[in-house]
Amino acid sequence: MLSLSIQHKKIGVKFTCLAEKIPLEEYRFFLYINLMLKNMRNIGIMAHIDAGKTTTTERILYYSGKIHKIGEIDDGAATMDFMQQEQERGITIASAAITTEWKGHQINIIDTPGHVDFTAEVERSLRVLDGAVAVICAVGWVQPQTETVWKQADEFSVPRICFVNKMDRVGADFFGAMNDVHEKFKCEVVPLTVPCGQGGDFDGVIDLLTMKEIHWDAETEGEKYTASDISEKYASLAAEWHDKMLDVVCSSDDELAELYLDGKEIPVERLKSAIRTAVLNRTFVPFFCGSSRHNQGVQCLMDGIVDYLPSPDEVPAAQGLHLKKRDETESISVPCDPQSKMPLGLVFKITYDREAGMLCYVRMYSGKITTGSQVYNVAKKKRERVNRILRVNANHMEQMDSVSAGDIAVFVGLKLAQTGDTVGSEGMPVLLENLSFPEPVISIAIEPETLSDREKLVQTLDILSHEDPTFTHRDDEETGQIVISGMGELHLDVLVTRIRDDFKVQCRVGAPQVTYREAVTSSAEYTEEYSRVLAGKENAATLTLKAEPRETGSGNAYVCAYRNAEIPEEFFDAVKQSIESCFAGGIKFGYPCTDTLITLTDLKYNEATATTFAYEAAGAEAFDKVCSAANPELLEPVMAVDIVCPAEFVGDAMSQVTQRGGMITSMEEKPGASVVHCQAPMAKMFGFSTTLRSVTQGRATFSMEFSHFQKKN
Repeated sequence: MLSLSIQHKKIGVKFTCLAEKIPLEEYRFFLYINLMLKNMRNIGIMAHIDAGKTTTTERILYYSGKIHKIGEIDDGAATMDFMQQEQERGITIASAAITTEWKGHQINIIDTPGHVDFTAEVERSLRVLDGAVAVICAVGWVQPQTETVWKQADEFSVPRICFVNKMDRVGADFFGAMNDVHEKFKCEVVPLTVPCGQGGDFDGVIDLLTMKEIHWDAETEGEKYTASDISEKYASLAAEWHDKMLDVVCSSDDELAELYLDGKEIPVERLKSAIRTAVLNRTFVPFFCGSSRHNQGVQCLMDGIVDYLPSPDEVPAAQGLHLKKRDETESISVPCDPQSKMPLGLVFKITYDREAGMLCYVRMYSGKITTGSQVYNVAKKKRERVNRILRVNANHMEQMDSVSAGDIAVFVGLKLAQTGDTVGSEGMPVLLENLSFPEPVISIAIEPETLSDREKLVQTLDILSHEDPTFTHRDDEETGQIVISGMGELHLDVLVTRIRDDFKVQCRVGAPQVTYREAVTSSAEYTEEYSRVLAGKENAATLTLKAEPRETGSGNAYVCAYRNAEIPEEFFDAVKQSIESCFAGGIKFGYPCTDTLITLTDLKYNEATATTFAYEAAGAEAFDKVCSAANPELLEPVMAVDIVCPAEFVGDAMSQVTQRGGMITSMEEKPGASVVHCQAPMAKMFGFSTTLRSVTQGRATFSMEFSHFQKKN
């Protein structure tokens, strides 16, 4: 047995390959691939709106040499906000990806939106990331959308580090922000840098690992910085927090705990190793601080990304379902192996390009896919060809020959793929865990200015709904209008602007309307005997459906509880397709169903008269009858509203909510402001922004996101 091994100096990892006989070139390739994985970071920047995500990303790109001039959001020149609307509005709308390098490591960065209307962008990005940087405002601390993205990161078990930004602002409090994270999310926190002064006095940070004071050079836009001994002014602060940092880190590592208790000096590299292990295990969350807008503290954060966030092969193996015959599936783990002969990747985002068509953002989990090769869409059970593979650089793309496990790239040429689809090979038909998205809660009617533009408008809406799973459109049978639905007024406003400006379709839009839902409240069972003679042939089908309510927020489900091997599978598929279509059509009022379970309990089959058409029709008829018998009711969306305002205006703000049928759930105090948490019906929240500004002299802000559906009063 031949053993070849090498110690990589830069990252301190030893690779070993065992083989009876192994060509030197093969071993070099093995080593190269593993080094690539160890040196790769797939990270996301997440936070509340206006916490400084895009500004921080811009500095990371500048200091890593990816760009040569810092673009400011206020000037509409940020690299990651390349959409015209993002530049005009000064917010991030779509998650943007870019690849850069820092100290020999490839970093794939995804800058996500902060506004709640675009929370689906954050969710699908977090699904494919290995680590995340949570940007916290030093003044606002944990804000509503911070809580949302933190919970999403918890759901996908994403290790993270925190960067407390805007330390130069009046009222900045690094330790308050850190404690707020600890209190809100019940997680252990540990600072790795602490600020030299806060607010107007902020002029650098103290590295608690090296015990050095770091200051940035304003003339070089923070590119140059100096590390010096800690001044007497901050000596006691540094000593206090150094001891606290050691206490937390050593408590997570038995070997370090012994050294610490014996009073021995602990090497910095050994501390970093222990912190890295704790971050991967999500034992505690390291904290950094700085001011991205004034170019301070970002390099320490970049070191933290490389030192503490995981490489693709250090996170748990992806979970998937191996598809067998018929409905049989088997849970399977997919380890991150670039040398696997069975490629597997997840389409997590789709955008439309006028020249190239659909651009599919793919995170690879296993194997390698090369340009020009065929891939198998496991969900659609179709083969497609990858015409080109591109390296993502915001709005610029670089050609690639192939993409391997752990990496993120864009595929050009996939026409059938949708967000959440798994692409791979027929030899390994594995469905990776799919993405779930919140349901749209607000709708508007839209129509083209000329009849000839209607077809073009429908095509544009198809493209936009293909890109964005939280955007839907349908034809209203009563009015003949096209109704589009989304997550909020801003979401729909952005999409309508894109229709007009990007796709050049002039259209008129109506006033926003609430998207209601229907749900059954009791159980019922019904048997449908369908028979029609069409073109001289009898089409017949008999089936029994049962309708039951599901837990609030669990959505719809169809279950086939009856099986007979003698009945062709196509008839069961016809019933399933029919029921799923009926969910969208509603029961009594035409609104989509929610929280409803339909179970197929019996199905009769006659070889002479059975047709797929008959079973589809029988399924639709039975759905209407059984749901009508199960006491359906109309549900309206209720929004979770968070209002931030000065203490003297809290009463006025709360009054505005209660006047609209809302309910105050809790209230908390923060430096300089009070935060009111409440719930209110979506239908009564239109125009709330204007009213709130009026009664608080323009000093209050609020955020609103969907909470749940409840019975309409």
